[in-house]
This record gives sequence, C-alpha cells and structure tokens, in this order.
Amino acid sequence: MLCAVSFNRYGRLYYLDPGELRPQVGDRVLVPTDDGPEVAECVWAAQWVTEDTDGFPKLAGLAQEDDLRRDELLRRCKAEAKVAAKRLIREHGLPMKVVAIDHVLGAPETGSDRTTVYFTAPHRVDFRSLVRDLGATLRCRVELRQLSARDSARVQGGIGSCGRDLCCATFLNDFEPVTIRMAKDQDLPLNPLRISGACGRLMCCLKYEHPLYQRFQESAPTIGSRVSTPEGDGKVVGHSVPRDSVTVRLDADGSRCSCSRASVCAPRQAHDQHYPS
Repeated sequence: MLCAVSFNRYGRLYYLDPGELRPQVGDRVLVPTDDGPEVAECVWAAQWVTEDTDGFPKLAGLAQEDDLRRDELLRRCKAEAKVAAKRLIREHGLPMKVVAIDHVLGAPETGSDRTTVYFTAPHRVDFRSLVRDLGATLRCRVELRQLSARDSARVQGGIGSCGRDLCCATFLNDFEPVTIRMAKDQDLPLNPLRISGACGRLMCCLKYEHPLYQRFQESAPTIGSRVSTPEGDGKVVGHSVPRDSVTVRLDADGSRCSCSRASVCAPRQAHDQHYPS
C-alpha cells in the first residue's frame, strides 16, 4: 500500500508506505526526515498499488497533540525568521531576495535551534555581517544558501503557462538539460516570453515531446519534397507532428490534403507495392 503526503498546501507530493496505518485524506501524519519526524498532511489515502513498495519510507505514525503544537511552533519560528531576514537585508542594502526559510528545533536541554535562509541574488554576495546580525536577532545558528533560478521556482511553486502547478514543484526530481534546439525542432516561436517558464529559463516541458518530434523528422518527408498520396502526386507544404501527418499540395488542382506520415513515406509505399492488398 502507498499513500501520498504534502508538507505544504499544493506542494510536492511524497509517497510513503503506511505500514499498519490507514490514514485518510486530511489526516496529519508523521514523516521521517533527516532532522526527525515532521508533520505532513495526507492528500492521498492509503491504497493498494501494483508497484513494489519495498524502497518507500514508512510513516512514523499519526500526529498527536504534542506533534501539532511543535509543528505550529515551527511555522511561527519560520514566519518570524522571514520577517527578520527581510528587514536586515534591507538595512544592509544587499541585493538579495528571501525565497524560503527552514527552521529546525534543537533539543530542549541544548537549545541548538538552526535556521536556514534560502535566497536568490544576481551575483555572489558577502553576507557575513548579515549572518552575525541574524544570529543575534534570532538567537540560533543561522545558515544562508543561495539558490539558482530553477531551484527558486521549485521552492516557491506557482502556476505555469499551461494553467497547472509547476512541474519542478510537484513531480520533477532532477532538472534535465533543455536547449533552444528543442524549441526549434518543435517549430515553436523563439520568443523568450513564449518558451520561458516562471524561473525565466527554458521551460522543462520542452523536453517532454522532443523525442516524438525527432522520430517524426527521421522518417517524414521534408517540406518541399514531392510525394505520392492516395489522392495523387503533390508537394509537402507542412507537418503536423501531434497528428502524425503531413500536408500536401496536390498537382492536379492545387488543393491541400492531410495524409498520414505512413502513407507518404517511402518504406510504407515500397511495402504496399511489394505486398498489394
């Protein structure tokens, strides 16, 4: 069995083995992390799946009142740290933008809390004095980590041009390289506003359909080449990769017809001639 949880509303989903538990949608559960169990919300109830679940982590249990109070304290500490970080960055005049805050509560006897501030900046920033002031203000150990544009979009989340949640904030685990050649192969306008994502870089989804376009171009006749279609001879004037078809202007009357790629490619025609139906 598997269930899915999220630490933030509309955030990334994490799949876990519920073990003996049967959490329902909306239940608060404990998820094992490197810093100890953390409270998350179940967004997909435990269900039987066909995949092997041996490699998935197991839920640590259902969240109790003490866990919920600790989670509320964590959220309050994060909010206070974010306000303090923004104020001190403004006072120091640094070109930084706070993206997210992570706070880890230490043991009560040691009080070794740790706050990590994730930020973006146009270049490398000397933030040593900022760290000292943040540590004195928050009274805990402070770390600052600079994020790239793509990592910033992943952490903050958002809505893409497709109207759905950003892929990087929901299911993408690694950023695969995306090139302008992929946009050219898909005959997309090379307008940065049309092919860039929320991060300002090329959209990750340009890579999804690129193999389909590559396979199509390997076997489809090029634009301008002459082909024979079931409706007569003509010249290829367009491609439609999603429909797996080409547009041909017929020699007979100049009209245009849409033909499947298989019906005009040479291997299929040679096969039909050799094995007539």
